[in-house]
Amino acid sequence: MRTRPDSLTWRYTRTVLGVAAAVAVLVVGGLTGHVRPANADDVNCAQVKCVALTFDDGPSPFTDRLLSVLRANNAEATFFLIGNKVAANPAGAQRIADAGMEIGTHTWEHPNMTTIPPQDIAAQFSKGIDAIQAATGQRPTLSRTAGGLVNDAVLAEAGRQGLADINWDVIPFDWANDSNTAATRALLMSQIKPNSVVLLHDTYSSTVDLVSQFIPVLKANGYHLVTVSRMLGPRAPGSLYGSRENGPPVNELVDIPADQIPPLPDTPSPAPMPNFPITDIPDQNSGGPTNGA
Repeated sequence: MRTRPDSLTWRYTRTVLGVAAAVAVLVVGGLTGHVRPANADDVNCAQVKCVALTFDDGPSPFTDRLLSVLRANNAEATFFLIGNKVAANPAGAQRIADAGMEIGTHTWEHPNMTTIPPQDIAAQFSKGIDAIQAATGQRPTLSRTAGGLVNDAVLAEAGRQGLADINWDVIPFDWANDSNTAATRALLMSQIKPNSVVLLHDTYSSTVDLVSQFIPVLKANGYHLVTVSRMLGPRAPGSLYGSRENGPPVNELVDIPADQIPPLPDTPSPAPMPNFPITDIPDQNSGGPTNGA
């Protein structure tokens, strides 16, 4: 019976071939989505400290940089996307999904869902769902309405369409503090506690800057950055999580030295993409400086 050669050359060749085969499996698996690297989603939030960063109103010109920041930090997040923006930029939505992030719907046009004609509520949800599914192949199970505004009719329709509504525990007003990220950071420092859902927006380059420099603070405090569904678990369709306001400060976080905060890239940022096209009835979008948050 023939035996396999056991020379040094053969052992070296076998090792090289084995490594090459393993790399090929990971590359092909990564491209097809069948093999995913270990990530923040592997943690058990009943045993470790978790926080869910959520980003509203995208996709935007700043989303890709935010995804790079999240991936570099082995972090996950949940993105609530506006349907008409997804329809205008399906590739942007697909990149969010490909990065392993969770996607929820932020309705089709971002109106105040509590004041639009009742007969329009269903389409705001369904068109947003359809746009996300067409772009990513995924049907969202989470929703967030503009400004977190809901009533019984809105929640009932969300339930009929298989959506659980998610508001937040921490609102740092990043859109109002666009030119003053120190104010946003102060609110994050004082409000975040284990299992907080944090409302942010990837439509502001200043928010991406802040996130890139604040993730090290969260990690230094033992936090894992995960999706809403990983942290909260399955949510019943038609249910509502969270509130629209901050509670009393908890001051749970301890800051890190300034030299441990990563520098920001010296690159220009594109202008924010507006919410478009808004074709709702006059004076019924939440509007104002917050644009419904």
